[in-house]
Amino acid sequence: MLLKGAPVAAAINEKTRARVEALKAGGVLPVLAILRVGENEADMSYEKGAVKRCSSLGIGVKNVLLPADVSEAELLSKVDELNRDGAVHGVLILRPLPRHIDDARVRDALSPAKDVDGITEGSLAGVFTGSGRGFCPCTAESCVRILDHYGIDCAGLRAVVLGRSLVIGKPVSQLLLRKNATVTVCHTRTRDLSSETRRADLIVAAVGRAGTLTAEHVSPGQIVIDVGVNVGADGKLRGDADFSAIEPIVGSITPVPGGVGAVTTAVLAEHVVRAAEMFDNHSQT
Repeated sequence: MLLKGAPVAAAINEKTRARVEALKAGGVLPVLAILRVGENEADMSYEKGAVKRCSSLGIGVKNVLLPADVSEAELLSKVDELNRDGAVHGVLILRPLPRHIDDARVRDALSPAKDVDGITEGSLAGVFTGSGRGFCPCTAESCVRILDHYGIDCAGLRAVVLGRSLVIGKPVSQLLLRKNATVTVCHTRTRDLSSETRRADLIVAAVGRAGTLTAEHVSPGQIVIDVGVNVGADGKLRGDADFSAIEPIVGSITPVPGGVGAVTTAVLAEHVVRAAEMFDNHSQT
């Protein structure tokens, strides 16, 4: 079974569109600022998708482009400017940033109230404590939204997460724990990876390397959420899973493209609207 992202995104978008209309009726236009440094093709592609999604839902977008050689001080100043801009409700900082920029300093400079992609420590603390404060990283949240949409109950499932980044691996493991899955996080130092993955009921592949998950790593009936977005030599997108080899074996799998990535911008737009709603509620008190 293919766990396609389009139906999931459509369901999210329908609710988001109604919330946007409600905000507009109250005189509030939700606005996302996208801060991009340089001309990285992957960043530009994601930016294009985010702009298209937000525009289709009636969300305003403010594109902020800085040169690749921008100084750290200038970048921090721009982040502070966006923090103080009352017309901007959410800020998406496209990363990774150039090597001469301290990523942690930039993340720390962003207001958690506008951190719609969950990169600040404040947002991540909310994910790990389950407090509901801040925003979860969009891609990590997209994984569980797909599971929810297709009626997959994670309670009691043995889940294996491949990858331990703060962008996907660690937060998605926390989200799965919250759904009462038993979670194992694997990484480059994991011994006998295939024995771990074959025992799983659910695998989330998020290592960023094409073909990491092969037929020898899976078993019949498993659920595979492939987060990888890798560009092959032929220019085509491929996931972390060897789709053609794995799909006939497992019970269900997300395609690449058309899986997790299709949901991510829908979640991002939803986060912007939630940030605007919180701003509107605060301004009325």
